[in-house]
Amino acid sequence: MWEITIPRTIIIGEEALEYLKTIEGRRALIVTDRVIESLNFVDRVKKNLREAGLEVRVFNEVEAEPSTESVYRCLEVVREHQPDWIIALGGGSSIDTAKAAWVLYERPDIKIDEINPLTKLGLRNKAKMIAIPTTSGSGSEASWAIVITDTREKRKMELASREVVSDIVILDPELTLSMPPRLVADTGVDALANAIEGYVSRWRNDLSDVFAVAAVRIIFNYLPRSFKDSRDREAREKMHYAAMLAGAAFSNSQIGVAHAMGHAIGAMFKIPHGRSVSPVLVTSIEYNLKESEDRYIELAQAIGIRGEGREEIVGKFVQKIRELLREVGEPLTIRELGIRREELDRKLDELVDKAMMSTGTIANPRVPTREDYMRLFIYAYEGREVDF
Repeated sequence: MWEITIPRTIIIGEEALEYLKTIEGRRALIVTDRVIESLNFVDRVKKNLREAGLEVRVFNEVEAEPSTESVYRCLEVVREHQPDWIIALGGGSSIDTAKAAWVLYERPDIKIDEINPLTKLGLRNKAKMIAIPTTSGSGSEASWAIVITDTREKRKMELASREVVSDIVILDPELTLSMPPRLVADTGVDALANAIEGYVSRWRNDLSDVFAVAAVRIIFNYLPRSFKDSRDREAREKMHYAAMLAGAAFSNSQIGVAHAMGHAIGAMFKIPHGRSVSPVLVTSIEYNLKESEDRYIELAQAIGIRGEGREEIVGKFVQKIRELLREVGEPLTIRELGIRREELDRKLDELVDKAMMSTGTIANPRVPTREDYMRLFIYAYEGREVDF
């Protein structure tokens, strides 16, 4: 039996923000960051909410790769304003901050690290959630995952609850046109990893497969265009939808070792998530081939790759990923992140510890041992083909 959880309402297309005028309630809190505020997106959201008759307040202190401290600062404002709508406006950092603060607002009796799929939270007694992504990557708007950095332990906590899936998602492609190329690439690769790992996960199902395949097709077709030309509205729109589909895919299956390793690298070296996953994506695929070759072949065929044999198809698929990463300026090795080999060696045990704690470790099609992770980090650093 599978329980599939996706947002109840998804609004897509031009002028999707206008939907906010139909919201019924008394008070709304917008959770965002100062960059988003400087682009006048906050003012547009506030205007629509006020036309709906809501009293609006803004928390604009979301930080990149949000920490527990950031969440608790947001929580203070939530408790002061007591909104019945929490509006997450921004990238995955804003959405994850809003989700975590929402849980703690509704459940003051629990701690942030107690958010998990097995704990009944009883949300929506005080507020509901609207997610308005302005980047096209994490898919947090459609997922029941929350990633928050524990700064004391230097690790990314992979929190999750089906109850935190947004009530309403608004996908307005207009909000993505200001994304710079580097952000387009980082977030686009994040979406690609979400879709690929969701498709090969041990916990996959027929519906998550549909979301994943659709996302992979779109990303290969439109990410290079979105990266090269911010005026390509079609490409920006398609990537916005792909990110949501990829989020729904992995949220209803699971992540794998690429995310486990990427989260560890990001937390230890303070590297944005999509960029930290990029250099381990091909390594993860090569590692998983012993268990999931059929699944990768299916993804390859879904994007039009053909060959005379299985090995040729898989080889072309891996090469296609490498070419895509290069085309959008993403790293193919951990070395390209600017990490020195002595730094990697010094922190290798800690990186492995953090990867081993990830949900992606147990849901990955091939469950890695500590020794496997040791070798995977080194192989990904050197750009070596996995041969074990």
